[in-house]
Amino acid sequence: MKHDPKNKRQFSRRDFVKTTTVGVSAAGLAGLGIPRAEIRERPPHWDQQADVVVVGAGASGLPAAIEASEHGASVILLDANFDVGGHAILSEGNVALGGGTSRQKKYNIEDSPDILFRDLTDWSVVEPNGFPDYRYNDKEIIRAFADNSAPTYEWLVAHGVVFVEKAPDRSGGTSDGNSAPRENHAAPMAWPRMQTGKPVDPAVAATESSGVGLIRPLEAAARKAGVQVLLKHRMSSIVRQEPSAGRVLGVKATSEGETVHIRAQKGVVITTGGSSSNVNFRRIFDTRLTEEYNGVAGEPYSVQDASGELAAIAIGASLWGAYNNVGEFGLRLTKAGRIGCQYGYRNLEFQPGSPVFHLARARGLFVRDYQNVILVNQLGLRFYDETQEQYTANNYNALRPYTQGSYLNAEIIKYRPTSFLDAALAGTGDAVNGGGPIWAIFDANAAKREQWTVEPPYVDIAEGYFFSENSMAALATAIVNKHQRKPMPGGTLEGTVARYNSFVDDGKDAEFGKPAPKYKIDTPPFYAAWATPVVHDTRAGLRINAKCQVVDFFGDVIPGLYCAGESAGGFSFHGLARCTVQGRIAGKNAANESPDT
Repeated sequence: MKHDPKNKRQFSRRDFVKTTTVGVSAAGLAGLGIPRAEIRERPPHWDQQADVVVVGAGASGLPAAIEASEHGASVILLDANFDVGGHAILSEGNVALGGGTSRQKKYNIEDSPDILFRDLTDWSVVEPNGFPDYRYNDKEIIRAFADNSAPTYEWLVAHGVVFVEKAPDRSGGTSDGNSAPRENHAAPMAWPRMQTGKPVDPAVAATESSGVGLIRPLEAAARKAGVQVLLKHRMSSIVRQEPSAGRVLGVKATSEGETVHIRAQKGVVITTGGSSSNVNFRRIFDTRLTEEYNGVAGEPYSVQDASGELAAIAIGASLWGAYNNVGEFGLRLTKAGRIGCQYGYRNLEFQPGSPVFHLARARGLFVRDYQNVILVNQLGLRFYDETQEQYTANNYNALRPYTQGSYLNAEIIKYRPTSFLDAALAGTGDAVNGGGPIWAIFDANAAKREQWTVEPPYVDIAEGYFFSENSMAALATAIVNKHQRKPMPGGTLEGTVARYNSFVDDGKDAEFGKPAPKYKIDTPPFYAAWATPVVHDTRAGLRINAKCQVVDFFGDVIPGLYCAGESAGGFSFHGLARCTVQGRIAGKNAANESPDT
């Protein structure tokens, strides 16, 4: 077919989308979670309909649904899980909203939307390893966040969220700005927590912080506003007028084996929580994050499966802000704080009363002092000073003195070019990405010092995340896990431990500089506990604008499609604040769309 060269944009747009977005999707995206049949299929009929359909009932989805309903739209809220909340209900409930909130004013904290905006776009702020927290944020998105941050705090309070009565602080903050304390803490009150199945002690219910204190009031507000909540409904595709053109019409979902087509007369809001659990998708950004990094924060309750991103890409949406997903700062990846279990995020302990404990299988052993263990790779070799912490992040007063936008800010930081994750992810020198599992090695004396119970339900023996033997050689042989690509040589592990014990005698770690190694590993039984780093934040996703409208590869808005929270790109900020703010923006704008007729 001959094409008119004068109509180059129209031709390239159609061909590019058809070949790269739809054609490649059918063959390539199937490996990322979308079957070939999902790409083009149009619904034979609509089973349900509403003005606005929100996909994902977490910290973005609930505010989006409430806002849409309160702006006059009928709303259907879908979630694949058996309950609402997503990652947020498991979180510590730290909500970094600033810009001049009533709580900041009460405690005489100076802040404004402009200060907040400048903080979150400050190119001059860097971490000790040289990575910048804010340099690659999308200014349009940050401006919208800064202008809506303080109003969102007031909105949350008006919708039943109780914040711990104290001045905003920096506790739990990750890249939320240097100029003012902005962290507010949602009180759990009397709601049972997902990770335990029971509420906290009533004596501390108003003074502790937990994500359940954010989610349950918002769930109640959504239901009160008339939002129809459909649980166990997994979106499989987004329906558009044409595969890569026209407005979005609705979604296709599955529920207990049945297919459901849900029409959105005004808009669809994607709030599916990010992509950290999808191995193939996350490796678009970082090839090292192979299957052994399988203890994603929030799992096994909440899975960041990239379903929203993939469904949107299949109809032409663009990704955005890829740098922030590989920038080595904040909580993108974390050191395993709980060892001997698959899900080792330090701030999340699933206990036997949890409704998902049968999936978590073990509580894990919380490591108080990394002097009590050494870490080895799958070959039985140490690779760094175990006492090093994870990536740092800029928060209130991290830089002192601080002048917004000054090149002198970087001179305050003492440069440290390496970190534990770089060493861990470097692998074992073979041709395979990822490097294999990381194991914590310790002995009976260490277990006593840490007061660990080295048996179920604290450790996961059945699935190969914890082993014990009476000799190092036998321990190495015993380590069998599906992610252990090659057997650990017994002689290598013996040599590693013997060399480390000599460092204890010398009072100096000649290999990696661990400060004054304290304890030998010499008293059986000996233990090997899974200690592989945890994948956490998703900081890249769909391209959005200030209205949270999804944008395609040509910079054009996809009519009727919105996105908020961790599935949206362009923002390095961690956690609940960006989710709640963007959810409100998306819900309001979707409700104000002209209806599809």
